[in-house]
Amino acid sequence: MGRTLSQLWRDQSGQGMAEYGLLTALIALVALVAVRTLGENLKQKFEQMAEVLGNVNW
Repeated sequence: MGRTLSQLWRDQSGQGMAEYGLLTALIALVALVAVRTLGENLKQKFEQMAEVLGNVNW
């Protein structure tokens, strides 16, 4: 029993999957922040364009 527990304690076969999960979560977080920032910048640009076009006398 002690030898089996010792082998399980040293077994690192599932470690790679946890690392891939953390890496995937980090990439998703970075992508989310980038999309939110880009969206806010685009929103401001479109609002500026709408304001300029609204002030034009056709």
